[in-house]
Amino acid sequence: MIRVLLADDQALIRAGFRVLLDSAEGIEVIGEAEDGEQAVELARRHRADVVLMDIRMPGVDGLEATRRIDADERLAGVKVLILTTFESDEYVYEALQAGASGFLVKDTEPAELLHAIRVVAGGDALLSPKITRRLIADIAARRPPPSRPDPALSELTDREREIMGLVAQGLSNADIAGQLYLSPLTVKTHVSRAMLKLHARDRAQLVVIAYQSGLVSPSD
Repeated sequence: MIRVLLADDQALIRAGFRVLLDSAEGIEVIGEAEDGEQAVELARRHRADVVLMDIRMPGVDGLEATRRIDADERLAGVKVLILTTFESDEYVYEALQAGASGFLVKDTEPAELLHAIRVVAGGDALLSPKITRRLIADIAARRPPPSRPDPALSELTDREREIMGLVAQGLSNADIAGQLYLSPLTVKTHVSRAMLKLHARDRAQLVVIAYQSGLVSPSD
């Protein structure tokens, strides 16, 4: 059973998500939070598997709450799935740095929401090509590309670097497998090894590292 905590300052939105999630097989809502501080407290109290986190909340916002969850050893394994309006939120990059495992737009289809929760609970990151493009733009606007690739990349094999570059473009394992004529399991193994070598907590952070290190650039 996947234990989900809802964190949003709008009661109507929380109620809508609760109705959907409570009717889904294998998912249970274990609490609702009106702000980030309450979200962290309830995540500790109820041992949530996934926190569905709004960014813009009064007091402690979703970004700070995500940082606190990521930094708390007692909450190791708790995944944060950020809710965003996308067009107006400017915090994609910060949220990934804070420890978020993925993003959803608030008007996402119900089936996509349930799929996202299951993906994140299973330990994978949810980063769509659309969100990845936003992330690329954020990184490009914040800092110039490094003059030379990060030495840490030397730990990767040529195949791992190639696959990491495709991950950074928002491709799924299945997409990469089709492009490189590999099996999805082989791609997953390469991604996992790259994450281990670069100390990336999940696929989302691997994308950030790919751009920060100079492996790929926004122009790619």
